[in-house]
Amino acid sequence: MKKSSFVLTCVTVLAFASAALAGETNSVLPAKGKSAELKQQTHCPVMGGKIDSTEFTDIQGQRVYHCCSGCGSKLKANPDKYFEKAAAEGVLFENIQTACPVTGKPMDKSIFTDYKGRRVYFATAAAKEDFLKAPSKYLAVLDDQVHKGSMEDKKVESHDHSGHGGHMDIGGGHGH
Repeated sequence: MKKSSFVLTCVTVLAFASAALAGETNSVLPAKGKSAELKQQTHCPVMGGKIDSTEFTDIQGQRVYHCCSGCGSKLKANPDKYFEKAAAEGVLFENIQTACPVTGKPMDKSIFTDYKGRRVYFATAAAKEDFLKAPSKYLAVLDDQVHKGSMEDKKVESHDHSGHGGHMDIGGGHGH
């Protein structure tokens, strides 16, 4: 009798411990299949100011808005720096792709990857896998798409930057 009481007690303790541990694990880990919510861009990735919808750079299939005309050249000089920063903050830039970067065919908006701050759409799941094997190759293709038919860098290079000298580059601490 004592032996069965001991076993029952152990089983009960283990059951409570398992339930407590499971509760802790579920509260810490995201639900399976869920990802962090992405938000639309509201601030310049270079200097942190509120975006001006007339100031932007089209780069690697994304339209990145800026606070002023001087930020486009900084973004172009080191796009990974600013895309990765945006990804860490959960910011999703406006996608302006015209075709799948791998196949050149129309995109299926249900097939995409969020790659280091860029949402990239594909024509097929196989194209997505090819992209993930050589992303820099296909990011260059997205740049080619942008250069062929967009209003790239609207106003970005056309203004005097002297009025923005007080801004600090939040990505690297450099002013204009």
